[in-house]
Amino acid sequence: MSAKLDDLVHKSYSSKPKYSEIMPGVPEDYKQLKTLGDLLKINYKHVTVEEQLRGNLIAKLKAGEHPYPGIIGYDDDVVPAVNRAILSGHDILLVGQIGQAKTKLAEAIAKNLLSPIPVVRGTVTSDIPTLVPEDHMAALLTGSEVVRTTPEFTVSRECEDIIRQDKLETKIDWVSGADRFKYILSTPDISVKDLVGQIDAIKIAKKGVELYSMESYSAGQLLQARHGILCIDELPVLDPRKQVALLSVLQEGRFTTGAYPVIFRPDVKIIATANPIDYTHSGKIIEPLFDRLRSHIDTHYPKTVEDEMMIMVQETRVADAKNVFLPVFVIKAVAKITQMTRAHSGVNHDKGVSVRMAVHSMEMMVGEAERARAIVHNIKAVPRFCDIHCIHQSSKFELAEMEDTRENRRGILDSVIDAALKEVSLEYVSKLAPEQISKMKAEFARNKEFQVSQVLPGGKKMEGDYESQLAKFPALRQAVSETVTAVKEEQKELVERAKELGIGTASIAAVDLNGELTAAVAEVILEGLRHTEPPLLDKKDNSYALSQ
Repeated sequence: MSAKLDDLVHKSYSSKPKYSEIMPGVPEDYKQLKTLGDLLKINYKHVTVEEQLRGNLIAKLKAGEHPYPGIIGYDDDVVPAVNRAILSGHDILLVGQIGQAKTKLAEAIAKNLLSPIPVVRGTVTSDIPTLVPEDHMAALLTGSEVVRTTPEFTVSRECEDIIRQDKLETKIDWVSGADRFKYILSTPDISVKDLVGQIDAIKIAKKGVELYSMESYSAGQLLQARHGILCIDELPVLDPRKQVALLSVLQEGRFTTGAYPVIFRPDVKIIATANPIDYTHSGKIIEPLFDRLRSHIDTHYPKTVEDEMMIMVQETRVADAKNVFLPVFVIKAVAKITQMTRAHSGVNHDKGVSVRMAVHSMEMMVGEAERARAIVHNIKAVPRFCDIHCIHQSSKFELAEMEDTRENRRGILDSVIDAALKEVSLEYVSKLAPEQISKMKAEFARNKEFQVSQVLPGGKKMEGDYESQLAKFPALRQAVSETVTAVKEEQKELVERAKELGIGTASIAAVDLNGELTAAVAEVILEGLRHTEPPLLDKKDNSYALSQ
């Protein structure tokens, strides 16, 4: 039996693979390979992380696929830079302000460009059994003593024990790239031991192992990220003494820990992030580490309103999507508010304004529509302009030119909201014929007012609802009806664009809205009539009336 096992191991290690690959290092029927014996029979050969990233990227580029689904607005600059870095085999430093999808991009690289790998079930250091040296594997399978001639870590002692016990029936799991993405948020209290591992006193006490035996070692972040990607967020925050621990990994692909006479090769790609202020501050990143992160890539905020909108549609979390509808003009208004805030002279541009402000504000608008109308009247939640001021509690930015107080931030945000609603509403009002404008003016000239309110439903549910009010303004109702038709076409274009990007469309696809979309559009037209030249309407409290 021992001779047969020795022969199986030798043939597997010394022979070419017996399989075709569907991805670098992935047999075409890999899901059917469930044990160590299955791997040995096909002469499985592991492919390094660098080869996986490069090979999978090349395959996607040849196929015309976007390598990083979900990354929006970076196609012309950041994505090509990342691709160059991966093809060059570089570790990466992403430099950008808060909310620029740096971590999301690192995660997308892991998810889409790392191949599945076979890992011994129950191990925490992604132990690939066929990386065990041939003589060690033969010894484990035959129950012989493992003779170690080099001080190099290949698999954990837990893995060896499992192989020694289960032999060829050792269970393996194919672990995806997404599950081999390890994230570290740099904080001052992270220790060198957290990164490289440490002698575990509890293991020594419980198992009675020797101090410098591998059984006493507990893996740190670097080894837990083995065969994957280690994302170190806000690298400059990491104490310089801890940064030193990364140098040998970046330079030589290996590290040691404390007095252990063992060399660890984690086979890991490091993607770090940094804020531009810290990046340029001397000493924040130690010079040797700064130099060894070979590709430095600048990120940025969405350059267009359309990109900001698509990110919002993708990232907004809606608890009950089938009962929510996000009108394109509301999404556009929130996107413009975010971009105008970002560009405002009074806002701290070094700190920036995260895309999360737009996403969280959209979520807040949905919650407000539910709170004010949808739950009470059992209708779909359709955000309107009258809900917009709820975003004060989700809008986060710092001021630069004036004292950074809540009152000053509120003042700036209110002015930005007014400017954004003006821009968006005029887009629709400008498409109305002059005769329609004149007719609406005549209607309001008869001392009529239109009441808007968060608590008023669109359809006939209560006195003063929008449908009942519109019946008293035939010209306004006609303008609203025409605009609803135009909005539905614009909404279809939004849905198609979302589908192209692989974004879910449940909350933006037009359905039967029981007058709620009509009510939301009515507010757009009324708001736009405030900003015509000269203004047709004034708004006082919640009423629109003829401008005096």
